Amino acid sequence: MTLANASSFAAFDTTVFAYESAAFLQPIPRPARSEAVVRIQPKYGSEAVKVTLRYFWHGAADAPTVIVQGGISASRDVCSQGGNAGWWDDLVGNGKPLDLDCHRVLSIDWLAASDLGGGISVSSEDQAQALVALLDALGIAQAKAYIGSSYGAMVGLALATLAPRRIGRLVAISGAHRAHPLATALRAIQREIVRGGIASGDIAGALGLARQLAMTTYRGAEEFAERFDAAPEFRDGRFHFPVEDYLGAAGRKFVARFDAQRYLSLSESIDLHRIDATAVQVPCDVIAVSSDRLVPTTDLRELAAVAACATYHEIDSIYGHDAFLKETGRVGALVANALSCC
Repeated sequence: MTLANASSFAAFDTTVFAYESAAFLQPIPRPARSEAVVRIQPKYGSEAVKVTLRYFWHGAADAPTVIVQGGISASRDVCSQGGNAGWWDDLVGNGKPLDLDCHRVLSIDWLAASDLGGGISVSSEDQAQALVALLDALGIAQAKAYIGSSYGAMVGLALATLAPRRIGRLVAISGAHRAHPLATALRAIQREIVRGGIASGDIAGALGLARQLAMTTYRGAEEFAERFDAAPEFRDGRFHFPVEDYLGAAGRKFVARFDAQRYLSLSESIDLHRIDATAVQVPCDVIAVSSDRLVPTTDLRELAAVAACATYHEIDSIYGHDAFLKETGRVGALVANALSCC
Protein backbone atom coordinates (compact mmCIF):
# COMPACT_ATOMS: atom_id res chain seq x y z
CA MET A 1 0.00 0.00 0.00
CA THR A 2 1.24 3.50 -0.84
CA LEU A 3 0.78 6.71 1.10
CA ALA A 4 -1.43 8.00 -1.68
CA ASN A 5 -4.19 5.47 -1.07
CA ALA A 6 -3.66 4.86 2.65
CA SER A 7 -6.38 7.32 3.65
CA SER A 8 -9.00 5.69 1.43
CA PHE A 9 -8.09 2.30 2.89
CA ALA A 10 -8.64 3.64 6.41
CA ALA A 11 -12.06 4.95 5.48
CA PHE A 12 -13.57 1.49 5.37
CA ASP A 13 -11.18 -0.55 7.47
CA THR A 14 -9.69 0.54 10.79
CA THR A 15 -6.97 -2.09 10.57
CA VAL A 16 -3.49 -0.68 9.99
CA PHE A 17 -1.47 -2.04 7.07
CA ALA A 18 2.34 -1.95 7.04
CA TYR A 19 3.80 0.50 4.55
CA GLU A 20 7.16 2.12 4.03
CA SER A 21 6.95 5.79 5.00
CA ALA A 22 4.71 7.52 7.49
CA ALA A 23 6.36 10.89 8.07
CA PHE A 24 2.99 12.57 8.67
CA LEU A 25 2.15 10.44 11.70
CA GLN A 26 2.04 11.81 15.23
CA PRO A 27 2.48 9.69 18.39
CA ILE A 28 -0.82 8.56 19.89
CA PRO A 29 -1.17 8.16 23.70
CA ARG A 30 -1.72 4.51 24.64
CA PRO A 31 -1.49 2.40 27.82
CA ALA A 32 1.84 0.64 28.35
CA ARG A 33 0.47 -2.86 27.64
CA SER A 34 -2.08 -2.99 24.88
CA GLU A 35 -3.12 -4.57 21.59
CA ALA A 36 -3.45 -3.41 18.00
CA VAL A 37 -5.06 -5.11 15.04
CA VAL A 38 -2.88 -4.81 11.94
CA ARG A 39 -2.89 -6.33 8.49
CA ILE A 40 0.13 -8.08 6.98
CA GLN A 41 0.88 -10.19 3.92
CA PRO A 42 2.51 -13.39 5.26
CA LYS A 43 5.52 -14.51 3.26
CA TYR A 44 4.18 -18.06 3.04
CA GLY A 45 0.51 -17.11 2.70
CA SER A 46 -1.58 -16.37 -0.36
CA GLU A 47 -3.46 -13.34 0.96
CA ALA A 48 -3.27 -10.58 3.55
CA VAL A 49 -4.47 -11.37 7.07
CA LYS A 50 -5.44 -9.39 10.13
CA VAL A 51 -3.42 -10.16 13.25
CA THR A 52 -3.68 -8.95 16.82
CA LEU A 53 -0.36 -7.61 18.10
CA ARG A 54 0.20 -7.59 21.85
CA TYR A 55 2.68 -4.85 22.61
CA PHE A 56 4.44 -2.96 25.40
CA TRP A 57 5.25 0.74 24.98
CA HIS A 58 6.73 2.41 28.03
CA GLY A 59 8.96 5.33 28.97
CA ALA A 60 9.08 9.11 28.74
CA ALA A 61 5.93 10.19 26.89
CA ASP A 62 7.53 12.53 24.36
CA ALA A 63 10.81 10.63 23.99
CA PRO A 64 11.98 8.79 20.87
CA THR A 65 10.92 5.15 20.65
CA VAL A 66 13.44 2.29 20.67
CA ILE A 67 12.22 -1.15 19.60
CA VAL A 68 13.63 -4.02 21.69
CA GLN A 69 13.07 -7.68 20.82
CA GLY A 70 14.58 -10.85 22.29
CA GLY A 71 14.61 -14.55 21.51
CA ILE A 72 11.60 -16.69 20.66
CA SER A 73 10.80 -17.25 24.34
CA ALA A 74 10.96 -13.55 25.24
CA SER A 75 7.72 -11.69 25.87
CA ARG A 76 6.83 -8.07 25.23
CA ASP A 77 7.66 -7.29 28.89
CA VAL A 78 11.18 -5.97 28.35
CA CYS A 79 11.38 -4.06 31.62
CA SER A 80 9.54 -3.72 34.91
CA GLN A 81 6.25 -1.88 34.85
CA GLY A 82 3.30 -2.08 37.21
CA GLY A 83 4.99 -4.64 39.45
CA ASN A 84 5.80 -7.06 36.62
CA ALA A 85 9.47 -7.92 36.08
CA GLY A 86 10.98 -7.60 32.63
CA TRP A 87 13.35 -9.99 30.89
CA TRP A 88 15.95 -7.23 30.28
CA ASP A 89 15.58 -5.20 33.47
CA ASP A 90 19.36 -4.83 33.80
CA LEU A 91 19.55 -2.84 30.57
CA VAL A 92 16.19 -1.12 30.22
CA GLY A 93 14.90 1.31 32.82
CA ASN A 94 15.43 4.71 34.38
CA GLY A 95 19.13 5.51 34.50
CA LYS A 96 20.09 2.30 32.68
CA PRO A 97 21.83 1.87 29.29
CA LEU A 98 18.48 2.18 27.54
CA ASP A 99 17.36 5.03 29.75
CA LEU A 100 13.60 5.44 30.01
CA ASP A 101 14.07 8.98 31.26
CA CYS A 102 14.91 9.89 27.67
CA HIS A 103 13.62 6.95 25.61
CA ARG A 104 10.45 4.97 25.16
CA VAL A 105 10.77 1.21 24.67
CA LEU A 106 8.47 -0.71 22.32
CA SER A 107 8.22 -4.49 22.14
CA ILE A 108 5.76 -7.10 20.88
CA ASP A 109 4.87 -10.69 21.65
CA TRP A 110 6.00 -12.67 18.63
CA LEU A 111 3.40 -13.77 16.13
CA ALA A 112 3.07 -17.55 15.74
CA ALA A 113 1.47 -19.59 12.97
CA SER A 114 -1.80 -19.69 14.91
CA ASP A 115 -1.96 -15.88 14.78
CA LEU A 116 -1.90 -16.04 10.98
CA GLY A 117 -4.95 -18.28 10.84
CA GLY A 118 -3.21 -21.66 11.01
CA GLY A 119 -1.47 -23.68 8.35
CA ILE A 120 0.95 -20.85 7.48
CA SER A 121 4.58 -20.82 8.57
CA VAL A 122 5.57 -17.52 10.14
CA SER A 123 8.66 -15.68 8.88
CA SER A 124 10.98 -13.03 10.26
CA GLU A 125 9.63 -10.78 7.50
CA ASP A 126 6.09 -11.26 8.84
CA GLN A 127 7.24 -10.05 12.27
CA ALA A 128 8.95 -7.07 10.63
CA GLN A 129 5.80 -6.20 8.67
CA ALA A 130 3.78 -6.33 11.87
CA LEU A 131 6.21 -4.00 13.64
CA VAL A 132 6.01 -1.47 10.81
CA ALA A 133 2.22 -1.60 10.95
CA LEU A 134 2.39 -1.09 14.71
CA LEU A 135 4.61 1.97 14.25
CA ASP A 136 1.91 3.31 11.93
CA ALA A 137 -0.83 2.54 14.44
CA LEU A 138 1.07 4.32 17.22
CA GLY A 139 1.89 7.33 15.07
CA ILE A 140 5.65 6.73 15.05
CA ALA A 141 7.26 7.84 11.80
CA GLN A 142 10.65 6.38 12.71
CA ALA A 143 11.96 4.48 15.72
CA LYS A 144 15.25 5.90 16.94
CA ALA A 145 16.74 2.40 16.98
CA TYR A 146 15.96 -1.29 16.91
CA ILE A 147 17.83 -3.48 19.40
CA GLY A 148 17.40 -7.21 18.80
CA SER A 149 18.94 -10.27 20.39
CA SER A 150 18.86 -13.80 18.94
CA TYR A 151 15.65 -14.15 16.89
CA GLY A 152 15.01 -10.49 17.63
CA ALA A 153 18.20 -9.62 15.75
CA MET A 154 17.01 -11.66 12.77
CA VAL A 155 13.72 -9.77 12.71
CA GLY A 156 15.63 -6.50 12.99
CA LEU A 157 17.67 -7.42 9.94
CA ALA A 158 14.48 -8.29 8.06
CA LEU A 159 13.01 -4.93 9.08
CA ALA A 160 16.17 -3.13 7.94
CA THR A 161 15.75 -4.61 4.46
CA LEU A 162 11.96 -4.20 4.20
CA ALA A 163 11.53 -0.70 5.63
CA PRO A 164 14.93 0.89 6.31
CA ARG A 165 13.52 4.39 6.82
CA ARG A 166 11.48 3.25 9.82
CA ILE A 167 14.52 2.70 12.10
CA GLY A 168 17.44 5.04 12.66
CA ARG A 169 19.92 2.37 13.74
CA LEU A 170 20.05 -1.40 14.19
CA VAL A 171 21.81 -3.26 16.99
CA ALA A 172 21.94 -6.97 16.12
CA ILE A 173 23.11 -9.16 19.01
CA SER A 174 23.78 -12.85 18.34
CA GLY A 175 21.56 -12.98 15.27
CA ALA A 176 22.73 -13.22 11.67
CA HIS A 177 21.36 -12.95 8.15
CA ARG A 178 20.73 -16.71 8.11
CA ALA A 179 20.61 -19.64 10.52
CA HIS A 180 23.74 -21.76 10.74
CA PRO A 181 23.10 -25.32 9.46
CA LEU A 182 24.41 -26.95 12.65
CA ALA A 183 22.07 -24.82 14.75
CA THR A 184 19.24 -25.75 12.39
CA ALA A 185 20.08 -29.43 12.90
CA LEU A 186 19.84 -29.06 16.67
CA ARG A 187 16.53 -27.22 16.47
CA ALA A 188 15.16 -29.78 14.01
CA ILE A 189 15.81 -32.49 16.62
CA GLN A 190 14.05 -30.39 19.25
CA ARG A 191 11.02 -29.94 17.00
CA GLU A 192 10.91 -33.67 16.26
CA ILE A 193 10.90 -34.38 20.01
CA VAL A 194 7.92 -32.05 20.45
CA ARG A 195 6.05 -33.56 17.50
CA GLY A 196 6.62 -37.00 18.98
CA GLY A 197 5.18 -35.83 22.29
CA ILE A 198 2.12 -34.40 20.57
CA ALA A 199 1.58 -37.70 18.75
CA SER A 200 2.00 -39.79 21.91
CA GLY A 201 0.01 -37.52 24.20
CA ASP A 202 2.98 -36.48 26.37
CA ILE A 203 3.24 -32.88 25.22
CA ALA A 204 4.61 -31.52 28.49
CA GLY A 205 7.30 -34.17 28.73
CA ALA A 206 8.39 -33.66 25.14
CA LEU A 207 8.40 -29.87 25.33
CA GLY A 208 10.42 -30.02 28.53
CA LEU A 209 12.94 -32.40 26.97
CA ALA A 210 13.27 -30.20 23.89
CA ARG A 211 13.95 -27.24 26.14
CA GLN A 212 16.58 -29.20 28.03
CA LEU A 213 18.38 -29.94 24.78
CA ALA A 214 18.10 -26.28 23.80
CA MET A 215 19.66 -25.20 27.10
CA THR A 216 22.82 -27.13 26.24
CA THR A 217 23.22 -24.92 23.16
CA TYR A 218 22.57 -21.57 24.83
CA ARG A 219 25.62 -21.59 27.11
CA GLY A 220 29.31 -22.17 26.49
CA ALA A 221 31.27 -25.33 27.33
CA GLU A 222 33.45 -23.45 29.83
CA GLU A 223 30.47 -22.39 31.92
CA PHE A 224 29.11 -25.95 32.02
CA ALA A 225 32.53 -27.18 33.14
CA GLU A 226 32.70 -24.59 35.93
CA ARG A 227 29.16 -25.18 37.21
CA PHE A 228 28.56 -28.90 36.81
CA ASP A 229 31.87 -30.73 37.21
CA ALA A 230 31.01 -32.25 40.62
CA ALA A 231 30.65 -35.99 41.14
CA PRO A 232 27.21 -37.55 40.58
CA GLU A 233 24.92 -38.46 43.47
CA PHE A 234 23.23 -41.84 43.79
CA ARG A 235 19.54 -41.42 44.58
CA ASP A 236 16.24 -42.97 43.57
CA GLY A 237 18.02 -46.04 42.28
CA ARG A 238 20.47 -44.36 39.89
CA PHE A 239 23.27 -41.85 39.58
CA HIS A 240 22.20 -38.23 39.04
CA PHE A 241 24.68 -35.84 37.49
CA PRO A 242 24.70 -32.20 38.68
CA VAL A 243 23.70 -30.85 35.27
CA GLU A 244 20.52 -32.96 35.23
CA ASP A 245 18.83 -30.97 37.99
CA TYR A 246 19.58 -27.73 36.17
CA LEU A 247 18.21 -29.02 32.88
CA GLY A 248 15.13 -30.55 34.49
CA ALA A 249 14.26 -27.31 36.26
CA ALA A 250 14.71 -25.34 33.04
CA GLY A 251 12.42 -27.73 31.19
CA ARG A 252 9.67 -27.56 33.80
CA LYS A 253 9.84 -23.77 33.96
CA PHE A 254 9.51 -23.52 30.19
CA VAL A 255 6.56 -25.91 29.99
CA ALA A 256 4.69 -23.82 32.57
CA ARG A 257 4.74 -20.73 30.36
CA PHE A 258 5.01 -21.86 26.74
CA ASP A 259 2.75 -23.61 24.24
CA ALA A 260 4.07 -26.51 22.14
CA GLN A 261 2.60 -25.32 18.85
CA ARG A 262 3.95 -21.84 19.44
CA TYR A 263 7.36 -23.33 20.11
CA LEU A 264 7.26 -25.35 16.87
CA SER A 265 6.23 -22.29 14.88
CA LEU A 266 8.86 -19.91 16.22
CA SER A 267 11.66 -22.47 16.22
CA GLU A 268 10.93 -23.12 12.54
CA SER A 269 10.84 -19.38 11.88
CA ILE A 270 14.45 -19.07 13.02
CA ASP A 271 15.53 -21.64 10.47
CA LEU A 272 13.43 -20.15 7.67
CA HIS A 273 15.18 -16.81 8.15
CA ARG A 274 17.45 -15.79 5.28
CA ILE A 275 17.96 -12.23 4.09
CA ASP A 276 20.38 -10.57 1.71
CA ALA A 277 22.96 -9.02 4.02
CA THR A 278 24.07 -6.60 1.32
CA ALA A 279 20.57 -5.09 1.41
CA VAL A 280 21.04 -3.90 5.01
CA GLN A 281 21.54 -0.15 4.50
CA VAL A 282 20.72 1.01 8.04
CA PRO A 283 23.68 1.93 10.30
CA CYS A 284 24.23 -1.27 12.23
CA ASP A 285 26.14 -2.58 15.23
CA VAL A 286 26.74 -6.33 14.93
CA ILE A 287 27.54 -7.91 18.30
CA ALA A 288 28.98 -11.44 18.47
CA VAL A 289 29.97 -13.65 21.41
CA SER A 290 33.15 -15.73 21.28
CA SER A 291 31.55 -18.86 22.79
CA ASP A 292 28.21 -18.70 20.95
CA ARG A 293 27.57 -22.17 19.51
CA LEU A 294 24.33 -21.22 17.74
CA VAL A 295 25.48 -18.08 15.92
CA PRO A 296 29.21 -18.42 15.19
CA THR A 297 31.37 -15.32 15.11
CA THR A 298 32.27 -16.16 11.49
CA ASP A 299 28.65 -15.63 10.42
CA LEU A 300 28.45 -12.28 12.18
CA ARG A 301 31.79 -11.15 10.78
CA GLU A 302 30.44 -11.97 7.32
CA LEU A 303 27.28 -9.96 8.00
CA ALA A 304 29.24 -6.95 9.22
CA ALA A 305 31.61 -7.15 6.26
CA VAL A 306 28.91 -6.95 3.58
CA ALA A 307 26.25 -4.76 5.23
CA ALA A 308 26.47 -1.17 4.00
CA CYS A 309 27.32 0.59 7.27
CA ALA A 310 28.07 -1.97 9.97
CA THR A 311 30.48 -2.07 12.91
CA TYR A 312 31.51 -5.45 14.32
CA HIS A 313 31.92 -6.00 18.06
CA GLU A 314 32.93 -9.25 19.75
CA ILE A 315 32.43 -10.06 23.42
CA ASP A 316 34.66 -12.69 25.02
CA SER A 317 32.31 -14.53 27.37
CA ILE A 318 31.69 -17.98 28.82
CA TYR A 319 27.92 -17.53 28.51
CA GLY A 320 27.53 -18.36 24.83
CA HIS A 321 24.31 -17.41 23.10
CA ASP A 322 22.83 -16.20 26.40
CA ALA A 323 25.53 -13.56 26.89
CA PHE A 324 23.06 -10.80 26.02
CA LEU A 325 21.22 -11.77 29.22
CA LYS A 326 24.30 -12.33 31.39
CA GLU A 327 26.97 -9.87 30.22
CA THR A 328 24.87 -6.85 31.07
CA GLY A 329 27.83 -4.54 31.67
CA ARG A 330 29.52 -5.08 28.33
CA VAL A 331 26.33 -5.42 26.31
CA GLY A 332 24.89 -2.39 28.08
CA ALA A 333 27.92 -0.27 27.19
CA LEU A 334 27.58 -1.20 23.52
CA VAL A 335 23.85 -0.46 23.56
CA ALA A 336 24.38 2.92 25.24
CA ASN A 337 27.07 3.83 22.73
CA ALA A 338 24.85 2.83 19.79
CA LEU A 339 22.00 4.98 21.10
CA SER A 340 24.35 7.94 21.50
CA CYS A 341 25.17 7.69 17.78
CA CYS A 342 21.62 8.16 16.53
